[in-house]
Amino acid sequence: MTNNQGYTREDVIRIVKEEDVKFIRLQFTDIFGQLKNVAITASQIEKAVNNQCMFDGSSIEGFVRIDESDQCLYPDLKSFRIFPWQPSNGKVARLICDVHNPDGSPFVGDPRYALKRVIQKANDMGFDRFNVGPEAEFFLFQTDESGKPTTRTNDEAGYFDLGPLDHGESTRRQICLALEQMDFEIEASHHECAQGQHEIDFKYAEALHAADNIMTFKLAVKTLAQRNGLHATFMPKPIFGIAGSGMHTNMSLFRNGRNVFYDPDGERGLSKEAYSFIAGLLAHMKGMTAITNPLVNSYKRLVPGYEAPCYMAWSASNRSALIRIPAARGQSTRVELRSPDPSCNPYLALAVCLAAGLDGIEKGMTPPPEITDNIFAMSPSTRKRRGIEALPGSLEEALMYLKKDKLIMNTLGEHVSSQFIAGKEAECEEYRTRVSSWEIDKYMINY
Repeated sequence: MTNNQGYTREDVIRIVKEEDVKFIRLQFTDIFGQLKNVAITASQIEKAVNNQCMFDGSSIEGFVRIDESDQCLYPDLKSFRIFPWQPSNGKVARLICDVHNPDGSPFVGDPRYALKRVIQKANDMGFDRFNVGPEAEFFLFQTDESGKPTTRTNDEAGYFDLGPLDHGESTRRQICLALEQMDFEIEASHHECAQGQHEIDFKYAEALHAADNIMTFKLAVKTLAQRNGLHATFMPKPIFGIAGSGMHTNMSLFRNGRNVFYDPDGERGLSKEAYSFIAGLLAHMKGMTAITNPLVNSYKRLVPGYEAPCYMAWSASNRSALIRIPAARGQSTRVELRSPDPSCNPYLALAVCLAAGLDGIEKGMTPPPEITDNIFAMSPSTRKRRGIEALPGSLEEALMYLKKDKLIMNTLGEHVSSQFIAGKEAECEEYRTRVSSWEIDKYMINY
């Protein structure tokens, strides 16, 4: 969040009482990026802020086995917020929590802890801040009579002066206002290129808060869309033939309050560290892709023709490149990774991005030459000659590269990596054996 309020336990207890908060949701995120919560009543708030709330970890996929199920929630007091979309009588608040073992040690399967470990490594290397600005896209679809989502949008309604209001515009406005009440600083909110597709950009934040913000953002979007009879989805490619939804991720590193990526005397105004960070991202890109693009469906977005990157290259201006350096310099110098999609677990995605960039800096890596021409227009032989490799083409292929990348596997840790891979391999197998509507359309009559 933008205002870094340092709430104390006493503050939280007092606000719950003064504001007549009835329920508090203790939130955490599972390995697959799903938001979970344990709801408590206001009478339990003292117990919660003293890290005494337990839950059954065996009920969360990928967490722990039945025989070691008790886990504790340690709330991050800075994250205390009242949900603006709940009724004013009987308010609901939330606290984002870290998951700990009963003995007080951090739980190795907690994605937030995975990110904290890499941030600590950056601190040990002398960097005091890793800023992240995400640009998450989503679709707003109409629902049918029984409330189930369809793939219909009502963007087709004409843009007449007195015509029907685009349902999506008013929902997007409500989302922005609700997020601002939760201390988000909204920088831009606009319609994207596809029908029914929207993007809301909020101000960058320190990485852990940025990941928390992404989870809060997804919850707000889904909740408010539902209130308006719409269905919001962060699925990367809900409709064939139009652009999918990405989550471009802007990153910058700071030391003593100064942006490390900026060097007025460097080529293009970039420092040696910036180039090494880019090189590190490119070196580990294939191993990271299963984390930044974790669904079978993610790979239907990463295809030529829809502005999503599918080739590994960097550029200061070229939007067909995987890594772009936006024009701003000085304190705003940043590296933009364009492949992640909003279905990723933001804690794990930011952890692997930072780990890869730091590896580049530690090893003094240099990136390949900048690619300024349109990569999509190049022939395969030209790409090969210029050393431009493709991103993994499927989740299966991405998992294969993940297993081979020691740095990324270590960043996730043994517990998260093994559970993540097992879950995703099961997803690939389920997809492989399912019969799709495409197959019915294609083969039913001909054969």
